[in-house]
Amino acid sequence: MELDFNTAGPCFADEHYMLPPERRLGRVLKLITKGQYFSLIGGRQTGKTTSAQWLADHYNAGDTYCALWIDIQTARERPDPAIAFRVVLNKLDIGVEQMLPGVAVPEERERYLAIPDTALLQYLRDLAARAPRPLVVLFDEVDGLVGPAMVSFLTQLRDGYIARRSTPFPHSVALIGQRQVRDYVLSEHEREAVRWLGTTSPFNITAAPVMLESFTAPDVNELLAQHTAATGQPFEPAATDRIFELSQGHPWLVNALAERIIDEDVEDRSVTITVAHVDAAKETILLERRTHIDSLIHKLDDPRVRKILDPMLAGAETGYDGLDDDLTYVIGLGLVRVRAGRVEIANPIYREAIPRALTYVRQLQIPAEPASFVQPDGSLDLPKLMAAWRTFWRKDGHLAAEGFSYREAGPHLMLMAFLQRVVNGGGRIEREYALGRGALDLLIAWRDARHAIEVKLRRDTETELDALEQVGRYLDSLGLNEGWLVMFDLRSTLPWDQRLTSRTLEVGEKRRLASCATITGIFSLVHSPRSIGLVPGSSTTGSRLAGF
Repeated sequence: MELDFNTAGPCFADEHYMLPPERRLGRVLKLITKGQYFSLIGGRQTGKTTSAQWLADHYNAGDTYCALWIDIQTARERPDPAIAFRVVLNKLDIGVEQMLPGVAVPEERERYLAIPDTALLQYLRDLAARAPRPLVVLFDEVDGLVGPAMVSFLTQLRDGYIARRSTPFPHSVALIGQRQVRDYVLSEHEREAVRWLGTTSPFNITAAPVMLESFTAPDVNELLAQHTAATGQPFEPAATDRIFELSQGHPWLVNALAERIIDEDVEDRSVTITVAHVDAAKETILLERRTHIDSLIHKLDDPRVRKILDPMLAGAETGYDGLDDDLTYVIGLGLVRVRAGRVEIANPIYREAIPRALTYVRQLQIPAEPASFVQPDGSLDLPKLMAAWRTFWRKDGHLAAEGFSYREAGPHLMLMAFLQRVVNGGGRIEREYALGRGALDLLIAWRDARHAIEVKLRRDTETELDALEQVGRYLDSLGLNEGWLVMFDLRSTLPWDQRLTSRTLEVGEKRRLASCATITGIFSLVHSPRSIGLVPGSSTTGSRLAGF
């Protein structure tokens, strides 16, 4: 049987191309050896279950520990401990029968269930006492428990841990999910219920959480090479690099891109896989909104997620600080990451999926006809497109922007909706944004041409020179000679005919950008080595930038 790239559920070596799970579990193995209780966290479909199942098989095949992996997602959203723990103990029974056939299930489980607040404690004590070796328990999808059931689950584990020197209890316990333990208990009522622990965490016996890391670039190359070795179908080195660039090593995204290419787009194994194939697969995944992408999009309505992403889309700062768990929560979900001291979207595919999902309905309501912006030679008429945007913003866009739940990024989202409506006809948009970055960078790829647009909000301390220098740096990074700057000044009370104007400015060299500081309007700025089209509004005096 030909192996495949897996996009659904855990990986199995006889069915899927896969990397050795232990490669990402070095710290986990050390914590288990030390007898620690810990949380193993990662975003959706990053390999948590594959890792947990490998751990159970690994230990049960040896002579050091007995291991039990159970998935308790069937107990999710069941706040009543009497109901939740009946489900959990049933899953434990199944796990014992399958993974520990020499250890019978506890005979008194029904008596244990009569008192739900000690049912798990008593069951695990019974099981640990009869296990032939120290017991390791891996609870998967544990962050689906809610309310009193979650509080009781954590406190029972804590009770067993504290008394385990005198009473048998598991040697090590892993709590596996998308969130850290401190995020399990969210409501004030639930926090009040565990306040007696003397900590803001409801489970203060765990070691530091372990984040399941993404694949590295060599990992991705090795995984793809397995397909080449099995079938003879090669990936161009640039295509392999592109898969890593788009996914940043997220296991599901890597597999989804590869699976789409080899199973749908390039079934002929004699055809080499190129960057163009990778980009086409990325677009298909976004348009189809596979389950993984849909789950990501569902999280966008979460107020804690919106608190981080809204200012990020606008390139602004956010209200979180070192004591605020919202950022940690969103990092745990796998939506964002911290790199080089900056909070950014976890990978380019998410970076595109998020604004496209937020603007999808708006796109359908925009009357722009994509074909009208295509010139006879097939190129994109960007000046005409930007002129149409100005008209749209004045007539409908500025009002529609107020309807986004992401209010701070409303103008940015409206512009992206307008551009996406047009560019869907023959190109793509790449986006770059991060907290505190000060701008949203857009790159329209149309046939063989690239068009750069930088989007900014006008702030009290922002000058026109600052904006021009920033877009200049953006163009330098792309190696382009021209681009556009869209600046929104939502404070402006000027009439529309004064906010939206056009003029051309020529500058001979970069250091003379200072001469632009008092000029406002829609600029086609020409200087060596680049020209910048600036799209703000204008003021009559030129003393400040009064944008859209």
